[in-house]
Amino acid sequence: MGLFCKICNSVLFFHDKSLILNTYTVIYYFCKNCGFVQTEEPYWLNESYSSAIASADTGIMLRTLKNANDLLFLLQFAPPVNSIFLDFGGGHGVLARIMRDYGFDFYHYDKYAENLFARGFEADLSKKYTAITAYENFEHFTTPLEEIEKLLKITDTIIFSTSLISYPPPLVKDWWYYAPATGQHISFYSQKTLQVIAEKYNLYLQSNNSDLHILSKLPFRKNIFCLLKLYNKTKNKLDITRKLKKKSKSWNDMLKVIGSHECSL
Repeated sequence: MGLFCKICNSVLFFHDKSLILNTYTVIYYFCKNCGFVQTEEPYWLNESYSSAIASADTGIMLRTLKNANDLLFLLQFAPPVNSIFLDFGGGHGVLARIMRDYGFDFYHYDKYAENLFARGFEADLSKKYTAITAYENFEHFTTPLEEIEKLLKITDTIIFSTSLISYPPPLVKDWWYYAPATGQHISFYSQKTLQVIAEKYNLYLQSNNSDLHILSKLPFRKNIFCLLKLYNKTKNKLDITRKLKKKSKSWNDMLKVIGSHECSL
């Protein structure tokens, strides 16, 4: 009996296989209809989440700062009165804390990670939120549609990041985002995948066609990502770190950790 796509329920095709956690040989499947790629059922997740944040994720702090910067722009277009926000899958609470420090009423939720930085501002999932941010969550979802439906019950707008996979998809060895060394990335979305999701739930989709996206029940500002790109381009010209002429150590540090076989610890 064939396997079916978790997004559009079409028949899946074998795509590739890879060694996950340096231990398990795992098959990746490809949906020719919507471009979604998924692993076989992820029986290894307890090991993958023995630490909520993999030690190989050396770029997490810089990405969080970038996410906060992007949100400072994007949320200018959210309803200003009594706005309340949820950072879903927010790790140790860094982003929620930063956004609260900037004056936004942010709350934190993560079922794997301890809230260290936004203590006292844990989310109540029975409440409604103006918008939910979900940075680097979608690729972790075992049942993506179920997770999206849960979010749509408590918000009209989801701002999320996940790196889009090309169509046809690359082999595991040719795309770093598969991240088999940690085993936490198990779902991979193409642009068409996101379009299928938007149509299924009657949502508006906006995307930078790379790694940042918005699904909303109401139309968001037109060309929002073009404006964000212009904002970041202007801001970067004033960024002192660009004058330091020092190369980030994040990538080499990640390679060092993976090489030491400690990335899942």
